[in-house]
Amino acid sequence: MYTFTPEQAEDADEVEYLFDLAFAPGRTALSSYRLRDGVDALTELSRVCRDEFGVLAGAIRFWPVVIGEARAPAVLLGPIAVHPTRQGEGLGAALVGEGLAAARAEGWTRVLLIGDAPYYGRFGFRLLEGIEFPPPTNPKRVLGRDLAASAFDGVSGRVFPIKS
Repeated sequence: MYTFTPEQAEDADEVEYLFDLAFAPGRTALSSYRLRDGVDALTELSRVCRDEFGVLAGAIRFWPVVIGEARAPAVLLGPIAVHPTRQGEGLGAALVGEGLAAARAEGWTRVLLIGDAPYYGRFGFRLLEGIEFPPPTNPKRVLGRDLAASAFDGVSGRVFPIKS
């Protein structure tokens, strides 16, 4: 049995350890982290998953960003990680579902991520053309999902962080 809750301040060290375990400490050198530097994660969207003993099994974070000169608001999904001993149990999919539901409930209309289209396509993400992440980002990994009808229509340009 697992419990999904919003990430709290006291979860931060454990979540960072899980992300390091899943992606290696060099993960912060990735271009997507330029959108997270000096920005607080959206705790109302970010989730942790714990087992019946309170052990962290997975986590997902979301960050506020804007797109283009129009400064269209969106949330950046990621990172997401499931502890290696818990993989294959559907926790990653559950974390994505929990996070997307929270984003929609909070009134967000767009979600961005850098990831694999075959994996994230099952959650409604699609390749976005004309959305630019900090380099070096492979444009074929820039994905988005509308949380409101046609939310990405007419939205293009560089993605910028919303500084806290």
